[in-house]
Amino acid sequence: MADANPNAQTKIAEMTFEDALRALEEVVRRLESGEVPLDDSINLYEQGEKLRQHCQSRLDAAQARIEKIVQAPDGRAVGSAPFDAEG
Repeated sequence: MADANPNAQTKIAEMTFEDALRALEEVVRRLESGEVPLDDSINLYEQGEKLRQHCQSRLDAAQARIEKIVQAPDGRAVGSAPFDAEG
């Protein structure tokens, strides 16, 4: 299915996690209100799914970075490595 607004995906990709989460919460609020016409609800649901995927991607990247923290043999954190570094 083609995106009605081709710039929408680009705008979502540029959002911070916090901005995307706020936008997703607004989509959910509007959908839960029951006051949105069916066609608009479908469009909102699609937008919400894109926002959810963006948030999940940002969380996954943050988790990967955290998991790359280098630990000493006693478990103390002694440094870090970029999440995309071979290791």
